[in-house]
Amino acid sequence: MAIKKRGKTQYLYRRVPKRYAGVEPRQFVWVSLHTDSEALATTKEVTAWANMVEGWEALLAGDSSDAETRFEAARELASARGFRFMKVTDVAKLEREELLTRIEAVTQTRSGPNLIEAAAILGGAVEPEISVSKALELYWTLAKDKTFGKSEDQLRRWKNPRLKAVKNFIDLIGDKALAKITGDDMLDFRSWWMERMELEDLTANSGNKDLVHLGDIFKTVNRMKRLGLVLPLSDLAIKEGEQRQRPPFSVNWIKEKILAPGALAGLNTEARCIVLGMVNTGYRPSEGAGLLGAHINLAAKVPHISIEPAGRQLKSKHAKRVIPLAGISLEAFRECPEGFPRYRDNPSLSATVNKFMRENGLMETPGHTLYSLRHAFEDRMLAAGVDERIRRDLFGHALDRERYGKGATMEHLQQVVQTIAL
Repeated sequence: MAIKKRGKTQYLYRRVPKRYAGVEPRQFVWVSLHTDSEALATTKEVTAWANMVEGWEALLAGDSSDAETRFEAARELASARGFRFMKVTDVAKLEREELLTRIEAVTQTRSGPNLIEAAAILGGAVEPEISVSKALELYWTLAKDKTFGKSEDQLRRWKNPRLKAVKNFIDLIGDKALAKITGDDMLDFRSWWMERMELEDLTANSGNKDLVHLGDIFKTVNRMKRLGLVLPLSDLAIKEGEQRQRPPFSVNWIKEKILAPGALAGLNTEARCIVLGMVNTGYRPSEGAGLLGAHINLAAKVPHISIEPAGRQLKSKHAKRVIPLAGISLEAFRECPEGFPRYRDNPSLSATVNKFMRENGLMETPGHTLYSLRHAFEDRMLAAGVDERIRRDLFGHALDRERYGKGATMEHLQQVVQTIAL
């Protein structure tokens, strides 16, 4: 790299790397440093060369067959050459002097102006239409901030409903460009879900999840890619009917059926301990499965577990909590003091337990699931008259008022849990 003076101006003079021979016809380039001072020129040469390389890289990308890649390359090339990318209609409205500056910036080759540079600097690059499938592909990157802290399993469970929503839409409406999706398209999709609800006895929540995920994908891409589209996404929510709630297990059922000698013997050890641990803690199945050995404190004055966001996200900030162990749950954790590596990042827990309990007559009604143990724990707290703040702290729920003080001590929480423990 060398700095040479041409007239009164200092220039950077350098051979073009072989990598860019296909997009840069010159063997050597002269890059104006816009100064007559050699000292100032020395401070500017690194940045000037970096800008040239950035421009050549954008030119290489501009040779791509992918329309989205070519358009992004045009934006980057315009920036590398010192211009803001503008549509050709806007470039045509520029003042004469500024327009001539852009025209003169386009490199001339033996066969004429560099067409890729011309498209970038003069606005000839056409922004490609983004289809629904392409929008989903872009969404994974544009919404990456929503995945920070998620475990591999959580990431899978976050992606799958969005993949499902897009597949359902494309299967019914087609892989249309976002700009061509009409209000009728969205109403047709909504009507399709209404029919499914009736035929398959599904709740409104099933269809609304698809609509919410599609809306999030479309709006995120529209905003982040600056498409400026008016998307037909309003007033689509399906009215919720009476929501299905998982019924709690009754105390008698838990005692006489689930905790009967040998009732859970057919489950593997880890699954069985998670179920028994849930009886007197009310943790979510995924919270129990995610516990590490460091979160299980059996040697403490008050044996307890600590629900922590270690290697995974919790449902909310209130889900981080400490729960004393008592009764059958304390016995379960003594059997599995290091946690449950088999299910730590494995989504099969609920399916395994629910299948076993149904096949062995341990579900109180067809509407009961493993999660019903969590609701049973809450019902026992209510029946015992446990203070609302303590109930919500143990359950990992928000409090409908400001939290004052540190809350109940571990000894107090232990007394509460022991009162209702089975």
